[in-house]
Amino acid sequence: MNTLFDKIWDAHVVQEVSDGPTQLYIDRLYCHEVTSPQAFEGLRQRGLRCFRPEKIFCMPDHNTPSMHQEQAIQDETSRRQVENLERNAREFGLPYFGLMHPQNGIIHVVGPENGLSLPGMSIVCGDSHTSTHGAMGAVAFGIGTSEVEMVLASQCILQMRPMTMRINIDGKLGKGVTAKDLALYLIAQLGTGGATGYFVEYAGEAVRDLSMEGRLTLCNLSIEMGARGGMIAPDEKTFAYIKDSAYAPKGEDWDKALAYWQTLKSDDDAVFDREISFDASLISPMITYGTNPGMGIAIDGKIPEIPEDETAAISYKKALAYMDLQAGESMIGKPVDYVFLGACTNGRIEDFRAFASIVKGRRKAEHVTAWLVPGSWKVREQIQQEGLDKILQEAGFEIRQPSCSACLAMNEDKIPAGKYAVSTSNRNFEGRQGPGARTMLASPYTAAAAAVYGRLSDPRTLL
Repeated sequence: MNTLFDKIWDAHVVQEVSDGPTQLYIDRLYCHEVTSPQAFEGLRQRGLRCFRPEKIFCMPDHNTPSMHQEQAIQDETSRRQVENLERNAREFGLPYFGLMHPQNGIIHVVGPENGLSLPGMSIVCGDSHTSTHGAMGAVAFGIGTSEVEMVLASQCILQMRPMTMRINIDGKLGKGVTAKDLALYLIAQLGTGGATGYFVEYAGEAVRDLSMEGRLTLCNLSIEMGARGGMIAPDEKTFAYIKDSAYAPKGEDWDKALAYWQTLKSDDDAVFDREISFDASLISPMITYGTNPGMGIAIDGKIPEIPEDETAAISYKKALAYMDLQAGESMIGKPVDYVFLGACTNGRIEDFRAFASIVKGRRKAEHVTAWLVPGSWKVREQIQQEGLDKILQEAGFEIRQPSCSACLAMNEDKIPAGKYAVSTSNRNFEGRQGPGARTMLASPYTAAAAAVYGRLSDPRTLL
């Protein structure tokens, strides 16, 4: 009667505190440059070393420029943070994938593609989108800086056990509808707090049909509806994705691991604290119109009317004013200034294939600035191997270097104030992509259509 979450969580319990938190063993800690400096400094002050350094991997991504990484980082704050991470990794004897390292990239892209994130693992990082790794069939969640220090020192963490939720998506997704659209639809339906307190398992035909890249996208966005994390039961697609990757088990170890991984699924009679079902056929390509990921509609829909509730109306009007949009308007035809393809949400090879399939034989609108940023050097290499770079170059696009880039305003890729950006990232808060920037979240297909036409368009017309 156990859920997938129960099986993995229970296997990692060291001890339980009566009426308190659980001491949970952690299989993998990822450290990037933003949330780790204070944690390492805490170890120094206490005279401690990392308990199990081989379980910890470090790489910069947030402050990494997406151009000229072979040169010194120009922004002083970004350069100092990246240098601090390298120094800390060296001092504490931790594996470090620095700039230009073949295994560098966004930490939530690099982990799964290299076999560092595996089924059955407990995985943490000082970043909310650690939920991405749950697509591998793992319990993965973001933690705070003090908790990063806790794991560095003990390879354990104190956590309250979350409730469980299963979201079933039955049927098949339609033409031009991606995992990103599925995720934005769920957030729009449930709201940004609809899964607060829960660890979500995604199930159903539409989820099983998703590629591994799509599953990683779906789990990545679990946080945007308030979930503690998201996960998907591993299957043959998962195992094929992992096999022969750099850190995957080999030989007899692979056979042993596979036998265990095949047991990782919710029992038929498993009971969840909450269970919801959706019909995949009802989902269209999505676009956000407001200042949180839950403010999303079908690309061919209209912006909802102002809520009757007075409190809700105040924040709703504020969001529309920031975006300079009106209730009842259609989103189709809205002008676009910037297009960003990338982030831990949509920076994988499948996303670049999708974007290229739309722009092939077409040209980028002259007034649109487009940033196409692979999630890792491995993805960049795949783009070149498959000839996608030539298709994109002929259409007027340039492939940049791996970075979090324009997902958040912590590096040089910032959207100017007042400009509209169609972004494949995960957050559209005020100022998220730069002070005054206006962000519209969408899939790679929708982003590509906007880049070609220079305005919001239904990507299904170009497929």
